[in-house]
Amino acid sequence: MEVFYKELILAMLRTGILGFGGGPSVIPLIRYEAVTRYRWLDDEEFGETWAIANALPGPIAPKMAAYLGYRQKGVIGAIIAVLSHIAPTCLATVLLLSLVHVLSFSKTFTKMVSAVMPVIAVMLGQMAYEFGFKALKGLGKILGIIFLVLSFILLYVVPIHPAIVILIFLTYGAFHFNIKNKIRQTSK
Repeated sequence: MEVFYKELILAMLRTGILGFGGGPSVIPLIRYEAVTRYRWLDDEEFGETWAIANALPGPIAPKMAAYLGYRQKGVIGAIIAVLSHIAPTCLATVLLLSLVHVLSFSKTFTKMVSAVMPVIAVMLGQMAYEFGFKALKGLGKILGIIFLVLSFILLYVVPIHPAIVILIFLTYGAFHFNIKNKIRQTSK
């Protein structure tokens, strides 16, 4: 087995095993593996990939795993990454279902689960802060705040499906630098 496949399998196994609480809690783990540990992507590409994966139907973590595997080793890499990510969870679910049922009546177990929730919130908050900071750096404070307010209005006041809002901002992002350069040229 090639060294890369070993790295891909280990990275996706870690995200599959350590990801507690569903897709949003796994994203910081996948980001750590892909951006920090193995440097398969930079933060900007990870953010773009995450936005596109959010726009597609289905669970986010396997989509991210598939993209990482495909980007590195094609179709076989995508299959290996997805299987490595979901296999531990599937196996654990099947094997531990009866144990969870028994433990669900335990106060200690309930307290342990409650103790993990703030950690997940902090991880998501940290990631949101980092992406927000980079967005403000790239867009500028005024445009960043305008887009924040616009996205809040579109999601909570109008309300438009999040996939449509993501597509709107992806479309703008595709033309952002062209628009920015034209504004600079006209202001000279």
